Amino acid sequence: MRIVLTGGTGFLGSALAEALAARRHDVVVLSRSAGGSYRDVRYASLNRAASEIDGADAVINLAGAGIADERWTPARKAELLQSRISITRTIVNACANATARPTVLISGSAVGYYGSSLDRTFDESSPAGSYFLGQLCASWEQEARRVEASGVRCVIIRTGLVLGPHGGLLKKMVPPFKMFVGGPVGSGRQWMSWIQLDDWIAMVSGLLTDETVHGPVNLVAPSPVTNRDFSRALGRALHRPSLMPLPEFAVRTIFGELADGALLASQNVHSTCAFVQAFPFTSPALRDALARSLS
Repeated sequence: MRIVLTGGTGFLGSALAEALAARRHDVVVLSRSAGGSYRDVRYASLNRAASEIDGADAVINLAGAGIADERWTPARKAELLQSRISITRTIVNACANATARPTVLISGSAVGYYGSSLDRTFDESSPAGSYFLGQLCASWEQEARRVEASGVRCVIIRTGLVLGPHGGLLKKMVPPFKMFVGGPVGSGRQWMSWIQLDDWIAMVSGLLTDETVHGPVNLVAPSPVTNRDFSRALGRALHRPSLMPLPEFAVRTIFGELADGALLASQNVHSTCAFVQAFPFTSPALRDALARSLS
């Protein structure tokens, strides 16, 4: 397939681009810098979106400023929203105006779409949360689904916390544990819905060709855990204790609104999608996922 990818220089996008190219797909990464390091992937400027998408088989849209990279000041929140909406709008318009349209747009989102609850579970039918991250995801998804008016199948991937080497959640969590100061965040009771990177890549790859799947799909492993249990499992995997909790007041002091919006949020997420329920996970259990990611 000829696949156009945005967000292809980040943690998830670069791993996905490399995996797709290794399977002999023709991969074009659109980015503002128009450059990248993987030799079997072609990189092009985002300004060329219209010409690159015309004739492509599929588009995968993952672009957007990092959610947890900075405090959520009003300016940062505007940037988080605008970086997603503007690029998605460019992609959707290019699909609509193409002479030979792609058959599918897979567009990013996150389990942050849902509200935070310690006792409720969420699936694809659950409504968006009323806080910033939920509304950001809802706006992002709404923009992507405009492509359906052009006859292009749209799949929204609501991704959980991705565990893999060289980036993502573990890049932030491993250093404190290695220095013997790792532990739960806040009460540790909040739920974490996660997925191992290789499984995430395989699921996205499968969604490219599974024409039965439309709309939102939760890309999460079948065994969410509490933050406390996650910390214990990570400590065991690194042969380190997990006894140094970061109190909620400290998290809020350091991170501001980002603390309650993401770091302390609780999302026990499952999928009712037949594609996910039938998926052969290589790492369905957290212990296996950590071993695979840390190796």
